[in-house]
Amino acid sequence: MSATIIDGKAFAATVRVKVAEHVTRLKEVHKITPGLAVVLIGEDPASEVYVRNKGRQTKEVGMNSYEYKLAADVTRDEVFALIAKLNADPAVHGILCQFPVPDHLNEAEIVAQILPEKDVDGLHVVNAGLLASGQRAMVSCTPLGCLMLLRDQLGSLSGKSAVVVGRSNLVGKPLAALLLRDSCTVTIAHSRTKDIEEVCRNADILVAAVGRPEMITGDWIKPGAVVIDVGINRIPAPERGEGKVRLVGDVHFASAAEVASAITPVPGGVGPMTIACLLANTVTAACRANGLMEPDGLTA
Repeated sequence: MSATIIDGKAFAATVRVKVAEHVTRLKEVHKITPGLAVVLIGEDPASEVYVRNKGRQTKEVGMNSYEYKLAADVTRDEVFALIAKLNADPAVHGILCQFPVPDHLNEAEIVAQILPEKDVDGLHVVNAGLLASGQRAMVSCTPLGCLMLLRDQLGSLSGKSAVVVGRSNLVGKPLAALLLRDSCTVTIAHSRTKDIEEVCRNADILVAAVGRPEMITGDWIKPGAVVIDVGINRIPAPERGEGKVRLVGDVHFASAAEVASAITPVPGGVGPMTIACLLANTVTAACRANGLMEPDGLTA
């Protein structure tokens, strides 16, 4: 068997088109322009690139982009004051603080300052609790992207056996809640799971979100399963030159692709969906803030 490669880059492009169409309608019919505010603290090079990409894509779909760059030695109170200002600004529908932050700041405390309805990263404990209890919530971008890819590949997920390898608050737990809400039978596997290989072999849907390079090999996978690889790991690539690295997922792609019916590559699979779903969440937040119908196909 040779698996279908799930093209996350192409699918993310279709999501951005849907977002842009909805933004146009919001502007023309309701005179509302969704706005996303991104806060960057310090000078982490990877974060700076990511924030630039977010700003560019936000503008490309017609939304307002507000970027705030704070010094690495900014105080906790100064960060909180900026978030309070953004919370109170009706032109800002989504707020995101780019992580990681300097060591003297606490990420959980920062997220807690953001109004849950403007928490387009879906990290606030209120949103986590709403999602876990099956209520309407802002959903973390990466899990939302995984869900969209699975629905596109499989249609209905009802009755499928899903195994999520990884129990993080960012991906594993919220994705398990989303799959459960779509009527999957869900197992969360982790480092203490006994016979984890056998657990994975029972999955119709296997999601790898553990952060260990190529941990899951083809012999862990049920023939015909759909594999979603969330991992992004940098490993040495001496064949490319001294000090060079290459990106791999948590799944050994070559062996898995011989068994699975469909699989996301790394890079080019789940990764591109994250920013696309951030834009989708911002449109959803703008609609909810104004009592309007949520955008079809862009929510969980």
